[in-house]
Amino acid sequence: MPAQVPSSLHEWWCSMNCEHAFLGFSYEVTGCQSLTQLNSDFADIRKTFQGRYVRLYGTCDEDGFYDNVIEAAWQNTLGVHALIWFDFGGGDAWQTRRDNLFNTLHTNPKAPFVTRVVQFGSEPLYDNVLSHQSLTEQVVLAKILLSDVLIPVTVSEMAYGYQERGAQDVLDQIDFINAHMLPFFSTSATIGSAAWPIIQQDMNWFIQNGKGKKIYFDENGWPSSTSSSVQPNSPNAVASVSSEQGYYQMLDSQCETLKKGPRGGIGWFAHIYSDQQEVGYGIYDTQGQLKFPFQPRTSC
Repeated sequence: MPAQVPSSLHEWWCSMNCEHAFLGFSYEVTGCQSLTQLNSDFADIRKTFQGRYVRLYGTCDEDGFYDNVIEAAWQNTLGVHALIWFDFGGGDAWQTRRDNLFNTLHTNPKAPFVTRVVQFGSEPLYDNVLSHQSLTEQVVLAKILLSDVLIPVTVSEMAYGYQERGAQDVLDQIDFINAHMLPFFSTSATIGSAAWPIIQQDMNWFIQNGKGKKIYFDENGWPSSTSSSVQPNSPNAVASVSSEQGYYQMLDSQCETLKKGPRGGIGWFAHIYSDQQEVGYGIYDTQGQLKFPFQPRTSC
């Protein structure tokens, strides 16, 4: 990054048409990581895996936390997919998170230079936390409020959430598509390496209904183990380290196919950085060791 914050965002970001293949990690922030920890993890994402972005997951409601995220991203040349988190149990805390985030985006001079997009999520349609009409209104309002800092707005959601709620209005208003790909939960799931047909089904739906918008697979992965909240809907679905590894190898092998997607191709995140953040889904285990070799292509 430059020694001083630039005076303009003009030609700051690479064109989305150049973005495909592996982009970075989902990164859960419920632990309210210190700036030191954020710096360490973001440096690892950048240097070890050549990541370009982190996609935030969960929430930390400590004052100034997103300023620390901004600083760590700035120091490590990463972009951030920021997140307005809706609690699983409902409530209106998301409104305070929205207002606090928007305030930071306007008062921290580095914020527009690392914040690539603001997401509403995770899965607000599927979880039915807002009607699709109300969510559309929130997206439109956010686009207006963030227009002066040139930060796009999207929703972090799976195809089924849009389909179930009849939410084409939301899809029409978001700036680009942050799509969930969690094929382990499909009724036809088997092993990770065989999940491409499941991905294709949802991917093609987004292409057909997204009207040419850029697509990112943001909450995207396969678990190495199950838990109380991660249970398959197929008796043949296998949660194992080898199945998780096979999933990412399969995605990497489909790079050329994904590159044919709208606006230069589909990029993907690995969900999630570590099992310390969400057990089973991490690339790292709970002891901080890689569960398998992970060096996906960042272009093809």
